[in-house]
Amino acid sequence: MSKLTDVPKRILIGRALRSDRLGETLLPKRIALPVFASDPLSSVAYAPGEVLLVLSIAGVSAYHFSPWIAVAVVVLMFTVVASYRQNVHAYPSGGGDYEVANTNLGPKAGLTVASALLVDYVLTVAVSISSGVENLGSAIPFFVEHKVLCAVGIIVLLTLMNLRGVKESGKLFAIPTYVFVVGVFVMIGWGAFRGLVLDETMRAPTAGFEIKAEHQGLAGFALVFLMLRAFSSGCAALTGVEAISNGVPAFRKPKSKNAATTLAAMGLLAVTMFCGIIGLAMATKVRMAENPAHDLLRNGVPIGDGYVQNPVISQVAAAVFGDGTFFFVLLAAATALVLFLAANTAYNGFPLLGSILAQDRYLPRQLHTRGDRLAFSNGIVLLAGAAGLLVWIYGADSTRLIQLYIVGVFVSFTLSQTGMVRHWNRHLRTEKDQAKRRHMIRSRAINTFGAFFTGLVLVVVLVTKFTHGAWVALVGMVIFYATMTAIRKHYDRVADEIAAPEGPSDDVVRPSRVHSVVLISKIHRPTLRALAYAKLLRSHTLEALSVNVDPAETKALQEEWSRRGIDVPLKVLDSPYREITRPIIEYVKGLRKESPRDAVSVIIPEYVVGHWYEHILHNQSALRLKGRLLFTPGVMVTSVPYQLESSEVARKRARKRQDWNAPGAVRRGPAERPKETRAPSAKS
Repeated sequence: MSKLTDVPKRILIGRALRSDRLGETLLPKRIALPVFASDPLSSVAYAPGEVLLVLSIAGVSAYHFSPWIAVAVVVLMFTVVASYRQNVHAYPSGGGDYEVANTNLGPKAGLTVASALLVDYVLTVAVSISSGVENLGSAIPFFVEHKVLCAVGIIVLLTLMNLRGVKESGKLFAIPTYVFVVGVFVMIGWGAFRGLVLDETMRAPTAGFEIKAEHQGLAGFALVFLMLRAFSSGCAALTGVEAISNGVPAFRKPKSKNAATTLAAMGLLAVTMFCGIIGLAMATKVRMAENPAHDLLRNGVPIGDGYVQNPVISQVAAAVFGDGTFFFVLLAAATALVLFLAANTAYNGFPLLGSILAQDRYLPRQLHTRGDRLAFSNGIVLLAGAAGLLVWIYGADSTRLIQLYIVGVFVSFTLSQTGMVRHWNRHLRTEKDQAKRRHMIRSRAINTFGAFFTGLVLVVVLVTKFTHGAWVALVGMVIFYATMTAIRKHYDRVADEIAAPEGPSDDVVRPSRVHSVVLISKIHRPTLRALAYAKLLRSHTLEALSVNVDPAETKALQEEWSRRGIDVPLKVLDSPYREITRPIIEYVKGLRKESPRDAVSVIIPEYVVGHWYEHILHNQSALRLKGRLLFTPGVMVTSVPYQLESSEVARKRARKRQDWNAPGAVRRGPAERPKETRAPSAKS
């Protein structure tokens, strides 16, 4: 089976890397920016549209509030970036929000943050991929017509790219991310030049439409609630900011400084693009509606179900560059690509956080292990599976998925910043140096404002989005929390049970005697080898055991046993229902019941075959027996392998392959000893 899967695996993800090459996978800032910041950078492609979609409930007249909402988002972005710059300096180990909350607020807060982040990472992949498919569909209708299939296919492709390793995938992601950023800035600059300098009128494809308001003349509390809901939708631009604090170990040295610089660059680029797109959307009279078929009107008549509503960024690009022009198509392609690659933020954050949680025994230990390419492969595959399931359930609809979004982000933002306030308070109690105290007080003030602001936004998000789907994200967080708590309890219980005692115990007392039982079906080479091995053990008693399923075969076995004069007593168990496993289990339990202080050693001869399909034909009885005997106290099971010719041929063929590695060799290190420690040859 290893041979069957090894060649496709190497083709898809490349050759395995040695553990000592981990340092070669660290990222410079120019690669780290697209790897860790592609999510917040790409969110400007859909966050402005979400703001306008919510405001459209009150009609076109409510659009004039969008610049103020953009200002609020900008203030929040700078607050969060400034706060996380403190995080990466104080906690550079990669735990991010989880480590901050766990250290300063306790395990329950840490687990709450971890649950929120895991949910958010899954949603990041689902939302980014779905939005990318919709943006690409504005240029290629096929993608909109087969949204779910295309979205799942792209998730599979991204998974394979990330399994090749962070640095290698980062190089692939850098070009489209930078093309997108440059394209948006060119669009903003050219649009501003045409509008302000040339005084040209730019009109979006929907500029001539009217919006049928669901609620006319909103005022008072209803208007405030609508504004808050639009603001909470615009906060999608902040998703992924925390990924840099989780990915500090992946940066080149000095890690904290490079991570803080990348954070600042990401924040500046994101807010500039967000505000620019909102401004151009206002200038070009973009029209959006949650139900465009009925709420968008042309000459007073609904445009109908055949209309496909393009994202805001596509409409602005059509107004600035011209629909179908080279720059329009280039920006549409770059936008779709960067939205696909924005999922890479989660592909780097989820596996790393999963590894840390596994190390703390909150997730299965398999998530802590690096794969062949020094990436956390199990975490990557788990993330892809969860995101693919979510895309399938919600039909790859970004508008529906985004309602679930950002709840987890602001839970982690708020608890993390609260934890940082406690961090600075703790250090201020012992720090005497005045310069350092001033720095800590300034940092505490930043984190205090960040905790207050993000906490306020969290309340707004929960109130405005709860009935629109945010409850699903909360349910997901509860499920993650309960699952991780149960896993930790299991690991703690196992650790307590297997802990080595300080004083004498039953585990260190030698058994009074050892009964060895060799399981026999017929006399052949594997049987003879197992008997020879059993004699070598020098047990107190030794017997061969067979089960009478076919009387003729049993009689032939007894006659052959006598003819060969084998000096081991043969015991045959009757099995009227032709079972093999149960009579053996009952016999072994009987031995244990007669002498509880004695140990029973069950020796099972096994074939070793070389082809995957041969496993189906052999060893099934042995596997069932071993599985049942594992639950019998005081019983030791020993397999005595006998290598068939097919296994020898397969082994020799595998050895000839240039880069053949035994299973686990990448983690254990090379099987060959270093030259300086080799024993001298006989000729020397």
